[in-house]
Amino acid sequence: MPISRCPVAPPHTADPTAPTPETLSYSLTLPAALASPSLARAATREVLKTHNLHDMLDPALQAVGELTATAAQFTETPTFYLSLRYRAATLRLIAYDSHPRHTQPHLATACDTRRRAALRVLACVCRACDGTWGFGEAPEPGGGTRMWATLPRAGATAYGRDRHTELKR
Repeated sequence: MPISRCPVAPPHTADPTAPTPETLSYSLTLPAALASPSLARAATREVLKTHNLHDMLDPALQAVGELTATAAQFTETPTFYLSLRYRAATLRLIAYDSHPRHTQPHLATACDTRRRAALRVLACVCRACDGTWGFGEAPEPGGGTRMWATLPRAGATAYGRDRHTELKR
């Protein structure tokens, strides 16, 4: 019986190109735990710095914290999912949790009201950055709820600049 050798992996040279805003595309699966918003903010901070989006830090970290805190609160599974993408000069944040859409209208309205209240700070941040936010049924397999926020870079930069100016006063 001949002895076979595992093939040697071809050498892979690392891409020396530095990350740019346009290459920002990350996904995280996080535990439905109290520590997850902090973990998500820390990861987001490093991702934005790596992709040279320092000017978006303040509103992005606030939005990620709000989305992940709400997802951790509502999900019915041990984990939830967070997506960070930068396209067309806009940071897109999406959180998916497993909480299904209620079929009874009264329960659906009550649940939507509760979720909207949990996201009221997110709404303020998005409005201040000329962005958008919302939630609805997740179209992905398994269903659940999809929550999102979009933060245009120009609005997010102004938000951070205005906030720092206020703090110096």
